[in-house]
Amino acid sequence: MDLDISGGWGYDMHQPIVLREQTLPHKQLQHTLASMRVQLEMSMTQPTTHRYGGINLSETGRESLKKHHILYEKVTYHVTAMKESDYSYFIDAYKKGYGTETFDIEAHFDARKKATLHRDIIVWFYIKG
Repeated sequence: MDLDISGGWGYDMHQPIVLREQTLPHKQLQHTLASMRVQLEMSMTQPTTHRYGGINLSETGRESLKKHHILYEKVTYHVTAMKESDYSYFIDAYKKGYGTETFDIEAHFDARKKATLHRDIIVWFYIKG
């Protein structure tokens, strides 16, 4: 995939991810880049004991802001994730227990829900073109 992007990681208006002409729909590309940033922050750059797995993002807000004749998009994503060790435990427990008489699926999913981290992030984009 050839992406024509530059800039920063989108932490604020002064370091936006700069998108140029793309063949992908820009909302899809924005979600992909935000996912990459979160994977780096929460997993790849963390020590093994602090890594998160099962990371998911969903867009919850979008604003267009114009400053100095530049149009920015401020996109808010809701992130859910679970410590990698917990995530592995729940996946294994589900695989072993599903369909057995002793497996309490409701309790399993309640425990997964309680172990899930929720956070909101903002990613700034500048779309050139």
